[in-house]
Amino acid sequence: MGVVSTRRIPSSRRAAKRLPEVIAVDYELNVINDSLGQANPTKPLCVSPDSTVDHVLRLLKKHNSGSVLICQNEVLVGIFTERDALRIMADGTDLDTPIERVMVRDPATLSASDPIGTAIRMMSSGGYRRLPIVDDTVKPVGVVKVSGILHYLVAHFPNVVYNLPPTPHYIPQEREGA
Repeated sequence: MGVVSTRRIPSSRRAAKRLPEVIAVDYELNVINDSLGQANPTKPLCVSPDSTVDHVLRLLKKHNSGSVLICQNEVLVGIFTERDALRIMADGTDLDTPIERVMVRDPATLSASDPIGTAIRMMSSGGYRRLPIVDDTVKPVGVVKVSGILHYLVAHFPNVVYNLPPTPHYIPQEREGA
């Protein structure tokens, strides 16, 4: 578990602008220090490059998964996600096509020791919903998903998440209430 602030803020200093600063610092310390192992990574689902698209789609359905990693001799060479499945279905790709022809080659990866903040940055800048976690030999050891990171954030910062208004930073034009 990361660093949690237990500082007592005097009531005279509990201005709305002061408390979020303390929470933001605690949040930043946690996502910088906590490793991906705390972001609920899932076990990787792997297939060989010569597997057919049909086989991979059936595997995704069977395991209720949104991605499969393509591995050659236990080394990650590609990824195939539900977004890729939609794309190839729209293109009318033959389901007997080998997955290596439609996979994303050399996907972005993370190490299990990488901080959660690194995953958040990579997902945000690359538009990824899943990132493979690999060891030093590029063997997949897990997959970090956006949902895993969200569960981590809710578990570690419930007061911030549950107390957010429906529209953050909204300033009413008229006084609310009676």
